[in-house]
Amino acid sequence: YNSKGIAAANHYDTGRNMVAMIAGAKRYILAPPKECSKLAIVIPRKHPAHMFSLLNWGHISLLDDPKVMSMPEQERGWLERARETLAIETVLKAGEVLYIPSFWFHYIVSLQKGAQCNTRSGVPDEPNHYFGGRDTVQKCMDSSY
Repeated sequence: YNSKGIAAANHYDTGRNMVAMIAGAKRYILAPPKECSKLAIVIPRKHPAHMFSLLNWGHISLLDDPKVMSMPEQERGWLERARETLAIETVLKAGEVLYIPSFWFHYIVSLQKGAQCNTRSGVPDEPNHYFGGRDTVQKCMDSSY
């Protein structure tokens, strides 16, 4: 169950993820593991929230807004880098299913009151040669601190 406007921080899951929307709609922004260095991963791996990014995709549109006079310099830097990220965006509606590969980053915003069901399965043995995988994310995280 979710309410309109609720956002899930940009993060990755280690297992493959299938998300089925039962009711409502959610906006997903997905980025492959190889884009990790552009996604503000700054939490040490030993921290419980190490799979989460501090990047707020919802703020990217504010970068070019002349009415926005104040934004923390660090956030502006993250958003500038993220603007160049290879990412895809989709809206998942009731009756649809979205597959999220292991270690893909995803930011989620509920567009309507709704419900979803998701399931995760194992981790692939080999990374995708183009998009990366577990090793790509681990190297990125190790170099972030």
